[in-house]
Amino acid sequence: MAEVTQLIHDYLRHNKKFPHVFCPGCGHGIILGSLIRSVHALQLPKDDVVIVAGIGCSGRMAVYVDFNTVHTTHGRALTFATGIKMANPKLKVICVMGDGDALSIGGNHLIHAARRNIGVTALILNNYIYGMTGGQCSPATPFGDNSMTTPHGSLEQPFDTVDLVTAAGANYVARGTSFHARMLDGLIMDAIMHPGFSVVEALSPCPTQYGRKNKFKGTVSMYEWLKKNTVKLENRKEDDTRIPIGVFRNDNRPGLEERYASLKQRIMHKGQPEPKEQVSPKAEAEPIVEGVAEKPVDAPKEQK
Repeated sequence: MAEVTQLIHDYLRHNKKFPHVFCPGCGHGIILGSLIRSVHALQLPKDDVVIVAGIGCSGRMAVYVDFNTVHTTHGRALTFATGIKMANPKLKVICVMGDGDALSIGGNHLIHAARRNIGVTALILNNYIYGMTGGQCSPATPFGDNSMTTPHGSLEQPFDTVDLVTAAGANYVARGTSFHARMLDGLIMDAIMHPGFSVVEALSPCPTQYGRKNKFKGTVSMYEWLKKNTVKLENRKEDDTRIPIGVFRNDNRPGLEERYASLKQRIMHKGQPEPKEQVSPKAEAEPIVEGVAEKPVDAPKEQK
């Protein structure tokens, strides 16, 4: 308990920004705790960590933590994070987004950050819904599930975040849940220290908006659902329909900022080409076309 209290005092702006906005039972608080424990375990100086967040329930994380933080506009968190990383590659840049922030209005930035393989950690908190704005359907809302804008069930297939960023080229791709908090600690630590673009999707219950609209009996039942309907990747059978959790990709390609720095060094240290020997115009005799056959003949000599 003493350790938890110390972490609260060391890493949270508890004197200014609390109480928080998270509803009772929201998984976001657990994920915030996991993020703090991960940074603490890695012994990263707070001045070397930047938290960038967008809009929505997850966006408030940037307000609560005592790091360098940027609370940005909706969907643009990754653009800010990219600029910060390119300007100062030594920083550990962690971009916190919700499923709507990352997959809808910010979806174009997500796939291109993965394609570029920029050295940023994207922590995507997926609660299957737009929680802060009233419970609208998001790109992650499961097919057939209810929301404010789909009261009879969503007719659209959701994005699979893991498949999306893997196909786009992210270096490190993982999925965890707020129920598996200790496992999530390890995934976040690996992502922070990994080169290139790292993505951790964290499934997070929203009892207020998603839970009530989809007939969950309460917060406990939502966490029980996560326990029952997820399976660690190494234990998954071929016909298993449960949601896989774990590490899906673990590559070590250099990030964009590393490639840019290497290119800059090559250009700065590249030797200048040797100047070509200048030839006097009088030393060369240009042919003159003459006659029917247009046969070149030597140019007349210069008269003295």
